[in-house]
Order: sequence, then structure tokens, then C-alpha cells
Amino acid sequence: MTGKKPIVMSGIRPTGYLHLGNYFGAIRNYVRMQDEFECFFMVADLHSLTTHPDTKELKSNVQRVLAENIACGLDTEKAALYCQSHVFETSELYLYLNMLAYKGELEKTATFKEKVRLQPDNSNAGLLTYPVLQAADIILHRASLVPVGKDQEQHLEMARNFVNRFNHRYGNVFPEPVAFNYNDQLIKVPSLDGAGKMSKSENQMSTLYLADSNDLIRKKVMKAKTDTGPTTPNANKPNYIENIFLLMKLVSQQEVINKFEQDYNNCTIRYGDMKKQLAEDMVEFISPIREKVEGILSNEAYLKQVMETGAEKARKSAKATMEVVRKSMGLKYF
Repeated sequence: MTGKKPIVMSGIRPTGYLHLGNYFGAIRNYVRMQDEFECFFMVADLHSLTTHPDTKELKSNVQRVLAENIACGLDTEKAALYCQSHVFETSELYLYLNMLAYKGELEKTATFKEKVRLQPDNSNAGLLTYPVLQAADIILHRASLVPVGKDQEQHLEMARNFVNRFNHRYGNVFPEPVAFNYNDQLIKVPSLDGAGKMSKSENQMSTLYLADSNDLIRKKVMKAKTDTGPTTPNANKPNYIENIFLLMKLVSQQEVINKFEQDYNNCTIRYGDMKKQLAEDMVEFISPIREKVEGILSNEAYLKQVMETGAEKARKSAKATMEVVRKSMGLKYF
């Protein structure tokens, strides 16, 4: 272990702008975790190559992810915020774990099947062994806590399998990583069109990005799906109306929410007014983050320093782990 606090590890792919769902579903928890745990937060640039092999925009995407995370409250003094490709030990551990991963189990992974369906012309070995690289990312720091959503639980289960196989064959080196979040139920931020949750890649007019301008935020919120309103008092809300209330609960004052709840129950609600209020509250929430991000992105020297500091912290942890790994595997010959 690299310290007395439990170790947390998580990664985010630099393949799109962060949105409100990323903030409330993950980053807000990271900000809290950095005060209570030893945290390693990684920009997964190597993972992105499995689906985005063209690297022309990779540098600017990595810088944006770093800037957005810092603007949302991640402190580079408290947590290791680093790029996956800067920690060379990752690739070594990935290679060793591949010897313990079986083709059959990798081919059954839900995300592999989905990615192959989406990109049939680029069904590369990196896609197949994605869960192995993910396991290497986690256990390289001997992390035991991994903040993940439901879609990543299968990968975490596979990481535990690789850990158990390694420990069984070479000695007890790694703890079993488990999913960890403060709430049993992670916040899922609904999309503005009433279908599913906000996403980096789905309908962009239904997702509020941390980089959106004030006018674009207003435009998106005003297009949110509504109806003519309830006709009987205290009626159940349709999903798409419940979604607007849920979004309001994230950013609006309690008395504002109470007023619109009351109006809904009394059948006097004016959705136009509600959406105008929500739009202004979203602007007030997102615009300070966007402005901080723009300030950070304009300071290339600062971003370089962030990457160097993060890489140094991560490599120190990785180096210590790999010393133990090589020794336990019998790869130290002198």
C-alpha cells in the first residue's frame, strides 16, 4: 500500500465534452473522495485509441478533460490527476495480465460485443482486451475502491478475476477491487428529451455540456419536452415532466422547487415559466465552471505542470507495485 488511507482509482476517457451527468454522477463524488482517500484519477488516453485511433485532437481533448475536472473542484495537490500514457508501468502490467485472461471470457464482454457492432471495420485486439487494460489501471496502484456505474460492473468483476488468478499463481499481491460510491443509487441525470440519460455521444441538444454558452443552455432547456399540464390535482407526473423536476432539484433553490410542485399539484403550472427558471438556474450553475475551464485551457504552462505532477505521483505508486509484481512472478534474476 502507498499510504494508510484506502486507495481509490477511477478513469475518464478524453472522447468528448463533460456534461451535467458526468458532474453529478462522478466528479462531484471525486471531489469529496479526495479529502477522505488516497485518490488516483486518470485520463484514459490509451483506452480512447481503441475507438478513436486518429490522434489529431487527442492533445486538446486531454487538456480539456484535465481543465474541466480541475474547474469542478479536483485538487492536484490532494489527488493524483494524470494521463494513462505517462505511466509506462501500466503497459507492463497489462502484458502480464493478458497471460491470465482468456479469449472466450473477453469475447463475451457486453461492451466488446457492443463496440464491435458499432465499429465492425475496427474490431481490434485493444477492444478485446479493454477489460485487461482497465484492470491494470486499477491494480497498478493496488486500489481497493473503484467509483463505477452499472455499465462498468462487468469489467470490475473481470478485474477481480484477474486479481484472484494472479494472487493464486504468484502470491498475495493485489487487493480485490470493489465498486464504491457514497450513495447506493448513483445520480442519473435525465436528458432533456425525456429519453434516457445525458450522454457524450447521443442527442447533443438534449445534453447540457459544461462548455455550453449561456444562450445554448437556455435554448436547450426551452426545448425540453412538456405537455399541456395536469388536469386533476395531485396527478402522477409523466417521466418527461418528472425529469424537469429532477433537473431543477440539482441546481435550483428549494423554495423554487416547492412553488412549481405546488403549481403542478394545483393544476396551475406554467411549463414555460418553469423552463425559464430552470434555464437561468442552469446558466448560474454552469457558467462559472465554463469560465474557469477557459482560463485553465489558456494557460498551457499550468497544464504541463499538472500533467508532470500527476505523472510523478502515479509513477511513484506504479513503480513500487511493479517491484513487488516482478519479484512475486520470479522475474528478478539478480
